[in-house]
Amino acid sequence: MSAQIETQQLAALANEPAFKRLPTYLKLSGPGWLQGAMTLGGGSAITSLTLGAQYGYDLLWVQPIAMIIGCIMLFALSHQTLSTGERPYQAMRKHVNPSLAFLWAFAAIASSVIWGFSHYPLSAGMIEEVVSVASGTELSQQSGAAREVWLFVFAILVWAVCAFTAWNYGLGGKPVRIFETAIKWLSAGIILAFLWVVVYATLEGRVDWGAAMRGFVPGRIPSDLAGVTTVMAALGTAVGINMTFIYGYTLLDRKWGKAHRELARYDIVMGLVLPYILVTSLIAIAAAGALHGSGMDIQGKLSPAQASLMFTEAGIDPITGRLIFAIGILGMAVGSLVMHMLCCGAVAGELFKLEPHSKAYRLWLLLPTPAVLGVFLWSTMGAYVILPTSAISGFLLPIAYLGWLLLNNRKAYLGDDRPQGGRAILFNTAMLICIGTVLASVIFSTSVALGWR
Repeated sequence: MSAQIETQQLAALANEPAFKRLPTYLKLSGPGWLQGAMTLGGGSAITSLTLGAQYGYDLLWVQPIAMIIGCIMLFALSHQTLSTGERPYQAMRKHVNPSLAFLWAFAAIASSVIWGFSHYPLSAGMIEEVVSVASGTELSQQSGAAREVWLFVFAILVWAVCAFTAWNYGLGGKPVRIFETAIKWLSAGIILAFLWVVVYATLEGRVDWGAAMRGFVPGRIPSDLAGVTTVMAALGTAVGINMTFIYGYTLLDRKWGKAHRELARYDIVMGLVLPYILVTSLIAIAAAGALHGSGMDIQGKLSPAQASLMFTEAGIDPITGRLIFAIGILGMAVGSLVMHMLCCGAVAGELFKLEPHSKAYRLWLLLPTPAVLGVFLWSTMGAYVILPTSAISGFLLPIAYLGWLLLNNRKAYLGDDRPQGGRAILFNTAMLICIGTVLASVIFSTSVALGWR
């Protein structure tokens, strides 16, 4: 469907009530789902497991609030990009500061490459779980070298799927639509996988839904440093620095313009906010019901592979606790890895002035390829790169947010589309609150990690 036909459809729906617009908006949506695929990765899974297993239902409010903060900022970026048609990096460079724009791009590409070193071992580990449950052969019991070979083979398979997908997405046009449709089905599958786990736990009497509902109301904040750090990290990283960079380019890839601004807001809510809240809440509820207060030694055992084994030890059957749970985590990791590749392509395209979807651009999509070695290296390299990568990305995230706030008020940039009056006050206040919250979270988390507190 051409952008002109989409514009005509949107104009015809402009005065219709929301429930009549929604089916068309769902059909036309796409970039928001890509953001959802990117954020629903290993970090989201591990954070959700930690919140549920360590603190029960008390902190279910944390991740929804974290996502609302990210949602407000992405609303601002979509308004700016679709109003001007200007590429986000160039807008930041021209209207805010060239150095800030470069640091934003550098942090986006660095985080996309480095975090791949954790996502490939995660993907390989989840395939190992699927193979073990399906075949009855525990690969984890093989010798260290034999198991690592299997994990490397699994990682290569995941890389091949991700590279093929990102490479063809880079062609533009129909492949973009095919990929976005696949992401919608993948998101639905992930939700269903974790819903299955929670429903089974509920039928086993392991979920206290009264306590779960109360947990979504902001209240308890843990007093221990590990708990406070987990909460602050969740608030600061629901929308990562690489997500902020690539989002505008996925809008432009779809040839969206001013007529698509309302659609973009619905797209973010449908494709990012709702799936994120559903998936992270389901994982946390499952962990709270099965693992919290169980007497098990939770600390240090919250990798997804270890958590799936703990689910079975807590009485959840292996099909649900290991196979279905592993498939859900695998889907999260694969979607995130594809988006890491696309982010690298977008950054390289801006820094080196590559033609969109050219051969050079598409080769840059493969920059994270060495991350498949994470199955051998992550256990040792993680300690050396997690802190600097998180610190750089964390501190640049509120700076990037501040850049969007400045852009949102630049008449030279937005012209008549600059928010004015009460709308400007509302938007600026919301963005300032988001910036303050995220900045506080990264400063506190980094200070704890460095031992300053």
